[in-house]
Amino acid sequence: MKIEIEKKDLLNLIGKTLNIVDKKNTMAVLVNVLLDADHDRVKVFATDLEVSLTDEVYAKVIESGKVVVSTKNLFEICKKLDEGKIQFIKKENNWLEIKQGRFSSRIVGVSHEDYPIFPTYNPQYFLKMNALMLKEMIDKTIYSVSNDETRYHLNGVYFEINSQNNCRMVATDGHRLSLVNKQLEQLKHNLTSGVIIPRKGLFEIKKIIENNTGTIEIAIEGSQFYLKNESTVLMIRLIEGKYPNYQQFIPQKLPLKILVNKNEFLTSLERVALLANQKSKAVLLNLANKRMEISSNNPELGEAKEEIEVEYSGSDLKIGFNARYLLDVLAAIDEEKVLIEINDHLSPGVVRPNNDPNYTCVVMPMRI
Repeated sequence: MKIEIEKKDLLNLIGKTLNIVDKKNTMAVLVNVLLDADHDRVKVFATDLEVSLTDEVYAKVIESGKVVVSTKNLFEICKKLDEGKIQFIKKENNWLEIKQGRFSSRIVGVSHEDYPIFPTYNPQYFLKMNALMLKEMIDKTIYSVSNDETRYHLNGVYFEINSQNNCRMVATDGHRLSLVNKQLEQLKHNLTSGVIIPRKGLFEIKKIIENNTGTIEIAIEGSQFYLKNESTVLMIRLIEGKYPNYQQFIPQKLPLKILVNKNEFLTSLERVALLANQKSKAVLLNLANKRMEISSNNPELGEAKEEIEVEYSGSDLKIGFNARYLLDVLAAIDEEKVLIEINDHLSPGVVRPNNDPNYTCVVMPMRI
């Protein structure tokens, strides 16, 4: 293999793979990327066997061929080079020579035959979806994904599209739940069964579509979720298992309703939570007519409280919450006003934007 490639094109190509290659994987070869040069294109392949990515850019291919080298080493070396063309030459024993001007280096590679067989993709049908919509849905749910590896079916976001073209994402860790609905514009699709997309795959989706304000394409086939964004194709192995009946965790017709300014509530919580128990992050909400006092108490650190105005006319109520859970919800809400619905101090509360019924968050209370 012998090629010439622009530095900016190479860094953009390799940069997409940096978070995919698994540094802790028992298969040492997975810290590498596979570069395949042919017909004036260089294709990159990266996988950790759970998430896989392929992409390509233009390059002057003098000799076609394949090379497998360390992702991090390749990226770090090329990042320090000057703008302009970089030359790659594959040497004996799978070494890769990198040249630019008076600079020359060689890095150790491995045989491309030792690289895992890359997942093939040939879904019969791709669904077009607005990239900003998909990113928003991920942002509104991913923080509720469980970190408990023993509950592997909760280590991702449940994704489904029903026959009415309503797209839904749900995440829960048993202490909180986030649900968001969006209506798709495309009328025809075949993605009617729900799947569980793992957390790492969702972060990679966000990274790939971050600067896209147009459309992307998605498909589900077998145990794989596919996303196409221009020349990039991301393949994510879905989590096996049955997602719980999340509808039963969403309380209905809660009698006590609190309307609060989102930014005031968020900044007050941040200040008061600084002196909360570092593990539980417990804060107490003391509700009375048109006011809410937020307080925390930690014998090792001290105590804090702050009062804000709210629209509330129910009976006096004290209820405890994990401040981190409330802060995550508030950070994901774009509206000025937030509606909090409660039954009593022992029952889960519902938090949602005041004028958006399509986003619902359930948070379990704490005993304080």
